[in-house]
Amino acid sequence: MYGNVRQAYDSGVKATESSRALESAALYKCARLLEECRVRWNEPDVEKRLDDAIRRNLRLWSIFQAELAAPDHQMPVSLRLNLLRLSAFIDQRSLDVLEDPKPEKLQALIDIDRQIASGLATSPQDS
Repeated sequence: MYGNVRQAYDSGVKATESSRALESAALYKCARLLEECRVRWNEPDVEKRLDDAIRRNLRLWSIFQAELAAPDHQMPVSLRLNLLRLSAFIDQRSLDVLEDPKPEKLQALIDIDRQIASGLATSPQDS
């Protein structure tokens, strides 16, 4: 789906795996970092970890946005538009969390990252 994720994002996945696997791993990693912040909300370093997790997730979704906006992208237009709308929600929610941090605001970001990652981890033949 998003060809440049490997170069732009270190997800810890072997370079031989498909771009779908790389994207999935990067989303799962972001979800895990956000979940750690939510679960460990009262720990003293949560502000720094939260800022890092939100910014990492925003960077990843920015990469997705750039790829989806490319005029020669092969994904069907309706799916691209839906993913771009979802990425706009990610942007809005992330900024809201940074402006007014509350652990319950993280759940939507975590759920979206996990759902998209799960879909990417499923091969087209499995669908």
